[in-house]
Amino acid sequence: MPIVSGANGQKIASSLADIMGMEHIIMEDRRFPDGEGYVRLPNDAIESVRSEKVILVSNTFPDSEILKTILLLNSIKDVRKGDLVNLKGEEPQNLEDVGPGIILAIPYYGYSRQDKRFSKGEVVSAEVIGKLLTNYCDGMVILDLHEQSVLEKLNFPIEFVSSMPEIADKLSRDVMPDFILSPDKGAIKRASEVARIIGCEFSYLEKTRIDAHTIEHTPKNLDVSGKIVAIVDDMISTGGTICRASDALRRQGALEVHAACTHGLFTGGAITKMANHVDGVYSTDSLSNPRAVVESANALSRGIKKLI
Repeated sequence: MPIVSGANGQKIASSLADIMGMEHIIMEDRRFPDGEGYVRLPNDAIESVRSEKVILVSNTFPDSEILKTILLLNSIKDVRKGDLVNLKGEEPQNLEDVGPGIILAIPYYGYSRQDKRFSKGEVVSAEVIGKLLTNYCDGMVILDLHEQSVLEKLNFPIEFVSSMPEIADKLSRDVMPDFILSPDKGAIKRASEVARIIGCEFSYLEKTRIDAHTIEHTPKNLDVSGKIVAIVDDMISTGGTICRASDALRRQGALEVHAACTHGLFTGGAITKMANHVDGVYSTDSLSNPRAVVESANALSRGIKKLI
């Protein structure tokens, strides 16, 4: 079974192929001078892609990668349908349709935080993108989606997987935390899983949404005096929440504070900002970043095995 990738998924796809003992096919993926994308499945990969199910590893972030993912899926879909008609006259131009069997593995699902309508007239972008992708594949594996319920209503084969076991292992070996903290109650499932694996306490911060763009976190009185604390979430963007939580933890006597996430967006100088507040930052490689120390391929492989 081949694992296919364009430019943005090569590293994870290569790791995934090694883990699952599968072939890794790299599609031609480039841009024209005007910025438009071009993708193509190499001739020597056509037989592999048609012979059994195929897995495409591709992110839907940034915006340009949503379109790129759709183009990659369509290239694979045409080959599986046997539609090889081309102006160069290369044969064969038509083959038998081998049927469904395209699985899309998404390390980071872009627009995942736009999963609710806060004000009337807003679009629920996470749902729109999900509906769009279902037209071009036969199943999806998504890593640590911010809120699963937004796609569960699609009535489509989706496996939601998490890198929390791998993050727990990394923290256990490198940090040895005594306490795991979730930045809000909604993410407590992730924090509790990490705490359970490590064998330590956990809690969460109280979160209040002020408006569509502002969230206020209220620190609780936590028994963290003299303890090593790890703040765990699905993603870190600006790092503001991490900094505020760390400051509150230190005021309550925390010995060390570390931050860990699946998706390290690290926008607006977040890593530099957090360096003044936490003792360490850890993320997976779902997005390329300087703190990507945990492989996401292990979690994706668990979901793929369930779909195939």
